[in-house]
Amino acid sequence: MDPIGRTLLEQAAQLAAHTEDAPRMTRLYLSEQHRGCGDLLIAWMTAAGMTAGFDALGNVVGRYAGTDPAAPALMLGSHLDTVRNAGRYDGMLGVLSAIACVAELNRRGRRFPGAIEVIAFGDEEGVRFGVTMIGSGAMAGRFRPDWLDKTDRDDITMRDALLAFGADPDGWPALARDFAHVRAYAELHIEQGPVLLEAGLPAGIVSAIAGSTRVMVDLAGRAGHAGTVPMNARRDALAAAAEMVLAGENVAREWPTPLVCTTGKLDVNGGAINVVPGKTTFSFDVRSGDDAQREAAVRELRRRCEEIAARREVEIAWQTLLELPAAPCDGALRATLARAFETESVPVTELASGAGHDAMSFSGRTPIAMLFLRCGNGGISHHPDETVDADDIETGVRLFGRFIEMTAGETPAGETTAGETPAPHTAVVG
Repeated sequence: MDPIGRTLLEQAAQLAAHTEDAPRMTRLYLSEQHRGCGDLLIAWMTAAGMTAGFDALGNVVGRYAGTDPAAPALMLGSHLDTVRNAGRYDGMLGVLSAIACVAELNRRGRRFPGAIEVIAFGDEEGVRFGVTMIGSGAMAGRFRPDWLDKTDRDDITMRDALLAFGADPDGWPALARDFAHVRAYAELHIEQGPVLLEAGLPAGIVSAIAGSTRVMVDLAGRAGHAGTVPMNARRDALAAAAEMVLAGENVAREWPTPLVCTTGKLDVNGGAINVVPGKTTFSFDVRSGDDAQREAAVRELRRRCEEIAARREVEIAWQTLLELPAAPCDGALRATLARAFETESVPVTELASGAGHDAMSFSGRTPIAMLFLRCGNGGISHHPDETVDADDIETGVRLFGRFIEMTAGETPAGETTAGETPAPHTAVVG
């Protein structure tokens, strides 16, 4: 087992000890476990040569100073919160890898004109308050003050939770970055899927983070006795829902570009074993890296659902909960990652991310890049069986370190050092 890989696995195990329901892994935003995890990260960031601490919303921010205060900073990060009954590596491995890269730079005495920031965002998953990407959203200037009134399942508001944490609920405006002074945002993350595993590759370059449309569908038919209502007289809301769920699967399979459709929630109102269901509610989550294709697929899915509802004589109410656009990764940064892969003799491959990530918050604000690492156990994630190999971690740290040096060491576009003539290159600034 490689020393870097072993070290990061051990650190991930230490962070995993900060859980509210051991032996399960659950760490929610602004919890006691968030505090304990953040304290560890601050210690490791400090040991790596950074100044570090919690910000106003409970993000952990480490800063490795540059030589020129006016030069744009490179932002690196991922999240420290989890879903319930989670794995150890989603989010946290990206933070630990970024710290390891900065620690190596510090060991070598290597600094760049611009600073490097390593950020462990307090909430990406949205489990506690039902709002996702709170920390990265604030830094991207996308925070909404009404989020402070959101409540958790114990009716604690986000505002009160921030105060109890020792944070500052009114300090969020100051977290928004001036992207004229940001070079880019980059994130290392486990793939959370089987593509790299099945291809036999340790790492890949993310081409885009898929956009998502989330919909709730309410169906109203007519309840009746299971033994007395003839089949041809039924207005069965659950049977209609079942046909619509299959329509979603069929639309996703028929579409020309990669697209997925998932029904993750289904509720039969007042369901009983001997009653024809009269009301049913269910969800659709449609994702694609191509927004136009996703939007067209959702329109087609709605058309098919309305046709099914009319044929089965049930009423349908279609509510769109979320429209999240796709976040394409920057072409120049992807080319820089490809050069890092080639330098480290790792095969270059690109793949889209079907899962959302903090990088999405910065899309349109500054160039973004993502590096994926292979997962084991069939690519399972958001589950205790989530795993990653130590050798793959070592490969990922090498690749990410190369990328950081290639990106942070470039002169920003339009700038030259004394005596140089501007020339095309692949560095991009915000």
